[in-house]
Amino acid sequence: MYLIAGLGNPGGEYEHTRHNAGFDVVDALADELGCRYWKAEGGALTARGAWRGEDVVLAKPQSYMNTSGGPVKTLMKTYGVDADHLIVIHDELDIDPGTIRVKFGGGHAGHNGLRSIGDKLGTRDWYRVRVGIGRPPGRKPVVDWVLSQPKKDDLEAFQHAVALGSDAVRFLVEHGLEKTQQQYN
Repeated sequence: MYLIAGLGNPGGEYEHTRHNAGFDVVDALADELGCRYWKAEGGALTARGAWRGEDVVLAKPQSYMNTSGGPVKTLMKTYGVDADHLIVIHDELDIDPGTIRVKFGGGHAGHNGLRSIGDKLGTRDWYRVRVGIGRPPGRKPVVDWVLSQPKKDDLEAFQHAVALGSDAVRFLVEHGLEKTQQQYN
């Protein structure tokens, strides 16, 4: 079984912002897998499904980005999922908009959601699907950039990256890391 956790912030004011890229990818996955029933459990909204014979739990932690680790750890315990079957999807400033990268392990690069998960799990070793949002233009503060919705060309790139993220997660579950990196990185 895989736990697939998309990172974001709950609430209408954060919907489809760059920082909620993880939520958007999980929603796209839910559509692809035919998951229609969401329930609140362990501090997250979850939906169950399967892909190519593997059971999956889709999760959107509802505790805000900076404390995502608590719900992720609780769900891992509930479903008996080890860190090597955890896939975390998140926004990434250092990747160009419209692109994604997939990796296993690594630091948090200042991303508070990743920091929280690493602190709660006591490891940094899990799969990551990093959705590129790029750096803010000019002197725009990072917080304003990540908490805003993409417009025009940025929106097209963002939607493309969300679709790629959904594809990459399914590919990762089916084919493993090396082939996924060759296909998507």
